[in-house]
Amino acid sequence: MLLNFVEELRAAGIGASLKEHLVLLEALDREVIERTPEAFYYLSRATFVKDEGLLDRFDHVFQKVFKGVLTDYGQQPVDIPEDWLRKVAERYFSQEEMEQIRSLGSWDEIMETLKKRLEEQEKRHSGGNKWIGTNGTSPFGHSGYNPEGIRIGGEGRHGRAVKVWEKREFANLDNTRELGTRNIKVALRRLRRFAREGAADELDLDETIRGTAKQGWLDVVMRPERHNAVKVLLFLDVGGSMDPYITMMEDLFSAASAEFKNMEFFYFHNCLYEGVWKDNRRRRSQRTPTWDLLHKFGHDYKVIFVGDAAMSPYEVSHPGGSVEHMNEEAGAVWLQRVAQTYPASVWLNPTPESQWGYSSSTRMIRDLMGGAMFPLTLDGLDAAMRELSRKKA
Repeated sequence: MLLNFVEELRAAGIGASLKEHLVLLEALDREVIERTPEAFYYLSRATFVKDEGLLDRFDHVFQKVFKGVLTDYGQQPVDIPEDWLRKVAERYFSQEEMEQIRSLGSWDEIMETLKKRLEEQEKRHSGGNKWIGTNGTSPFGHSGYNPEGIRIGGEGRHGRAVKVWEKREFANLDNTRELGTRNIKVALRRLRRFAREGAADELDLDETIRGTAKQGWLDVVMRPERHNAVKVLLFLDVGGSMDPYITMMEDLFSAASAEFKNMEFFYFHNCLYEGVWKDNRRRRSQRTPTWDLLHKFGHDYKVIFVGDAAMSPYEVSHPGGSVEHMNEEAGAVWLQRVAQTYPASVWLNPTPESQWGYSSSTRMIRDLMGGAMFPLTLDGLDAAMRELSRKKA
């Protein structure tokens, strides 16, 4: 099984060498860990993973090879978890019932009503249409239905919440992924502006011949290496409705990392606000103020947003509209600031273009981008790169 484990790690692009395999065997032989699956997981991860960007890939391989090892199935009787029973009891809403349920109204009315409910409610509720609870038609709670509400805990089911109160974890994108990136690289190459900058460490053969012929002796001429001088700021939407597009996003991220040497990337969720981050595992503790980016990177940078732009319209239009925090300024304000600072800006959308009209937030963001929203297809990428090449700082 351990040999199979090593082969699977190599197949996934994780450098599992014979030396590391022997180190793992030696550690097991010397019993440096407890004899539990969890301890073995952390030991093997520490042995084979040298780059944090490969942690998610390692987890997939470990789960595949050691499927079922981390369970205690059949060893002792266990109670059925309460949340499993609760799922069985969840209410099913027909389409007719959903159409009869009305929204409270505006964003302000929803937030004001929630404040009152928090002050008045004294016990748990389920199946109702007023209090904060579960399985009902109230705008507040989870596992029910309301056309516009605030999900508090639980899992999203209908994608209609205008705010979500829970702690969610996102995974970093893998910029070493190579499968499927070749065509994307070809499309990205339209955004090129070659220049020779830096140290003169490349032989200029033509000038050397010309100088030698003119001087009558060997006249070696050196020049800086020619490279793509385009500077790119890449903003990547992660989590929530973007989860189905992770593979597509990793292909794009990997291709862009290889094609643009002067590229900086940052993550955001749903819409751009006052802070972005570089590592999703530390997105709450290590954020970069968006203002800092606008002052740090010059106007000659090309800006590429990647996201489905599908969210509550309040996230774009209202202060406090973010699903995860109370933002002091609306997302539209920050998008306008970016567009004013960087005239060459586009938005790449992974959802089919035929579906954009069904989302009011998508239409709003497209307008804020001056119409520069393109589908995340090869043709869309090609059109986006042409747009960025046309716009000048």
